[in-house]
Parts: sequence; structure tokens; C-alpha cells
Amino acid sequence: MTERLANALRQERDRLGLTQAALAEQVGVSRKTINTVENGVFVPSTVLALKLAAALNRPVEALFQLASDQDGDVRSV
Repeated sequence: MTERLANALRQERDRLGLTQAALAEQVGVSRKTINTVENGVFVPSTVLALKLAAALNRPVEALFQLASDQDGDVRSV
């Protein structure tokens, strides 16, 4: 079983009406970094995950979960 990091970053960003560029500016990264995290291409560092959670006013575990590629299950971390 292979696990990957799933995220709800896009949904939470959209909920607040933020663009990728606006969120990127708040946490000090590029818009492309936000895009690659949202699309599961890049796994954020712990520091970046915590900054994203703070910027979106959500607990980090609400944004990021372990997901199994085998069965599609998503587990909170």
C-alpha cells in the first residue's frame, strides 16, 4: 500500500476567496509553490504546512491527510 499526502488547500483557499498569489504572499512563497502543493506535486515542509494552516485559519490536520493510493481511503494524521 502506497500512501500520499492529500490536501484540502484549494477548497479552503476558495472558501476564503483568496487567489493562489494572495495566499502565497501571506506565507512567503511563490504562487507556483501554492499550485504544486494544491495539485499534490510538492509536499510542503512542516513549517510551510503550519504557515498555510495559520493563513487559512484552520488546523493543519484539516488541510492535510494521509491517503492510500491502493484503496482511496483518506486518514487524518
